[in-house]
Parts: sequence; structure tokens; C-alpha cells
Amino acid sequence: MTARFFHPQPIQPGELIMLLSDTSHHASQVLRLQQGDPVVLFNGEGGEFSGHLAQIKKTACLVQIDRFSDVTRESPLSIELAQAICAHEKMDWIIQKAVEQGVTRIQPLTTQRSVVRLSAERAGKRQRHWQRVIISACEQCGRNSVPELLPLLSLSQWFERKFAQQAETGERPRYYLMLSPAANHRLADLPPPQPHECLTLLVGPEGGFTREEMDAAHTIGFKSIRLGKRILRTESAALAAIAAAQTLWGDY
Repeated sequence: MTARFFHPQPIQPGELIMLLSDTSHHASQVLRLQQGDPVVLFNGEGGEFSGHLAQIKKTACLVQIDRFSDVTRESPLSIELAQAICAHEKMDWIIQKAVEQGVTRIQPLTTQRSVVRLSAERAGKRQRHWQRVIISACEQCGRNSVPELLPLLSLSQWFERKFAQQAETGERPRYYLMLSPAANHRLADLPPPQPHECLTLLVGPEGGFTREEMDAAHTIGFKSIRLGKRILRTESAALAAIAAAQTLWGDY
């Protein structure tokens, strides 16, 4: 399998590109690539660039760009995952697998029952770490568009933003969905979304949402849905919901 690397700068066929130091180290020291090996670069602006390693060193690898391919591997379904943050390994897993499954945007949230509490400094570090997880997942799964990672917000702040958007547009989105084991409705009960509609999935923390949080969600238009008759862990719920949505309406 040809190695893929994210390169956040303009790329043109015929250019000689110097990879970033971290990427160069990964190519030479982790993947053990050799001069002449084929590679693929993408910069998140669509499509990908095929080339080969013209020079390989520990911290300075050069790639000769041969051609551009206007290929996309995006799902036709637009999905925003609003996920209550959880233990670091679990959160990394959720983000990585959500990207692999085609999520469009990720909104980390803190809730009243969130076990993990982050200071501003730690939140910034986690945000940068999550961005690296997203990019690594794109490199692995073949996506050439990088999902958007939004800044960490409290659930109440996020609700305020959603309410303001509704007030500005005058529209009440049909696909605000909150996962709840007590709900009566399923994804399969909903009509297919239109191409312009975004599916927003709201997933709670390990201890679930409080009644106050659920009431606030319903007030701004969220519908409660359940995934079968079993109670899923937070790291399972989001991924199961995305997979189900992709099966019903996406590219599965």
C-alpha cells in the first residue's frame, strides 16, 4: 500500500516538495521508506498528488510530485458529531473511527457529568492532539478532505450557538439527533435527509445527559433516538450511529 502524507501547503505537479520534519521522521524512521518509493500527498483542498521520494533523510525528505488526481472518497452524507469528551484513549478512538467512517465535522463538548475536565491550557493541547489524530486517520483511510475540528465548548455554549443559528436563518433543522437509550424512535424511522441537510449526532458522556440537558436539547429541536434495545458505551454509541446512518443514507 502506497504511503500517504498530509502536507498543509500548496502542491503542484512537477514540484519538489520538502515534507515537514515530523512527516519526514515518520517516513524515514517509522515506515522505513527508501529513495524512489512511491508516495501520495494531499493538502485537504481536494484531490491527491502522486510522487516518489527523491531524497530521504531523518528530518528532511524530498518528494518529486508526478501528477494530480482529482479523486474524492467523501460520503454523500454530511455528519456533524457532537461528542461529550471522555477518557483520552476513548476520545482518540472515537475521533479516529469517526473520521474513517466519513464524519464531516467534530464538536467536542463538556457536560455536567463529564468525567474529564480540562483547563484552558490542557484543552489547547488536547485540541492539537485531536487534530493530529484526524490527520493520521485521513492518511490511513484515503480521505483527501480533512474533517473540521471545532473548539471545545460546554454543552450550554453549543446550544446557545445552535439557537442563534436558528434565529438567524429562521430554520429548524430536521436532523438534530440525540442518542438516548430511553428513546422510542430509531434512525430507520426517519426519512432520508436531503443532499443539503446535515445530520447532527449528539452523544453524551459515560454517565449520560442530565434531565436538564435533555430538556434543553429538545427545546432547540433535538429528537431522541435509540440504537437497538441495548445500552451502548459512549465510545460505541457514536460509531454505531454513524455506521447506521451511512448504511441507511450514505455510501455503505
